[in-house]
Amino acid sequence: MRLKRERTMLPAHKTKDCPRRAGTEHKSCDAQPESRAPAKARRRHHVELDMPRVLSAGTFALAIASAAVLMLAGCATPGHQAPPAVERSADSLGLSAASTTTAVDARWWHRFGDAQLDTLVDKALSGSPNIAAAQARLAKAQSVIDATHGADGPQVGLAVTAQRERLSENGLFPPPYGGMTFNTADSSLQASWAPDFFGRQRADLEAAVGSARAARADADVAAQQIATQVVRTYLQLARLESQREVAVRTLAQREEMLKLIQQRVHAGLDTVVELRQGEGALPDTRAQIEQLDEQITLARHLLAALSAQPNAATDALAPTLAGLSAPPQPPVLGADLLARRPEIAAALARVEAAEQQVKSQRTRFYPDINLTGFIGFNAISFDKAFDWASRDWGVGPALHLPIFEGGALRAQLKGKGADRDAAIQAYNQAVIDAVHEATDAAASAASVARQQAQQQQALVAAESSYSFAQQRYAQGLGNQLIVLNAETQTLAQRRLDVDLKYRALDVQAQLMKALGGGWTTPEGFSAIPVAAPASAATASLASPA
Repeated sequence: MRLKRERTMLPAHKTKDCPRRAGTEHKSCDAQPESRAPAKARRRHHVELDMPRVLSAGTFALAIASAAVLMLAGCATPGHQAPPAVERSADSLGLSAASTTTAVDARWWHRFGDAQLDTLVDKALSGSPNIAAAQARLAKAQSVIDATHGADGPQVGLAVTAQRERLSENGLFPPPYGGMTFNTADSSLQASWAPDFFGRQRADLEAAVGSARAARADADVAAQQIATQVVRTYLQLARLESQREVAVRTLAQREEMLKLIQQRVHAGLDTVVELRQGEGALPDTRAQIEQLDEQITLARHLLAALSAQPNAATDALAPTLAGLSAPPQPPVLGADLLARRPEIAAALARVEAAEQQVKSQRTRFYPDINLTGFIGFNAISFDKAFDWASRDWGVGPALHLPIFEGGALRAQLKGKGADRDAAIQAYNQAVIDAVHEATDAAASAASVARQQAQQQQALVAAESSYSFAQQRYAQGLGNQLIVLNAETQTLAQRRLDVDLKYRALDVQAQLMKALGGGWTTPEGFSAIPVAAPASAATASLASPA
């Protein structure tokens, strides 16, 4: 409710006709200006109660009673609203509450045992612009909480105006008032307060808190993503370096083979065909090494970018898979997996914020009550601006009640409900993705372990066959075709061995992230639903008419 202050402006030369206006203490004023023009009727879609500046106790009580009658008789209603969507729970995706998810250390990358990797991750976490941007979004969300909380209390302000004004001769006031020039001075201390009778401000505050929680969890998600990307890129670099070692070893073997072929050609035991085959194998191997060198350079550049360093800082990085180790950690997936994932906590916080926004929107169907007051000085001349006789004050309530809004409020409420349902479905998708990621990582870890066991047997057999073929060829008991076939199988097994070692480490990195990366739910966050609700049906948003 707002309190209207109407003042009649009089020219300075008429103050002698009205002693009270001139600042003297008279109880009557014989000379009064002509009656004011009637105010134009205003058509509004809401009820507005304007209280006089000075209210007696009886008048105030009558105003409140009248407002209550209007509230009961004419308020708009939300109407029927669709029930909200249902949140997916852990047990609905096969996660048992009886199992406890495998715990992960918050600095899980230390388990690979590489100091260079640890340093890169630390630099990335401290220098990443993505993480800094997430922290800035968190600070903004927290500022919204402070602003919302501040709007809940009384507001006090000081207003001071001073102006020289000329009234139009063809305006509202005819001559002799029209055409006169005079000074006005007004200073007042104003205060207002909007009591939260129906919970709008409380809902707005809870919505802001939910958004801040989501922003905090998002910052943790950004940190996890950066750390995981650095680890996986470093492992990829180690794979490339190991593949290069295999290629260099292959090149050396082929050079030795070419020398042997040349000796046999000179001895008349082989033809030029074998010689050309031996010579053609060398450029192919050198091309493979060059390709690997290119990929190694790009991987180093990516690590420099992720850790916010110049490219020169990573030029000397040359890790190999032999220098990395990650003890297999058989994963256990339980219902508490969802509580270990920051992106799920962020999605749930957005659901809660959207629900509070729905509650806030519903309160717009109820009266909006404000208490306002002012105290200050008002005069039509500067020299009397702060005279005691120029004091004025006012206090009173104001009420705004929607009666007919053409369906706008219902449409806005429906829109907030749609926002909430979208947030719920985003939460459900985050839950599904998290379970899918964790189960895939667990399945891959088990499969890669079995593949490595079988591949080691194949590698030993291929190496033995290749060595035996070389010995027979050197002794003249075999031909070069047998040696080349054995070499092809051996190279394939060596590359597969490197790839499986890399996959075993990479899957462990993915598994650590899928298990939550050591994240724990901060204090104040809501618990993740473990069991499905007894009934999917929920109460409608509609309130009694």
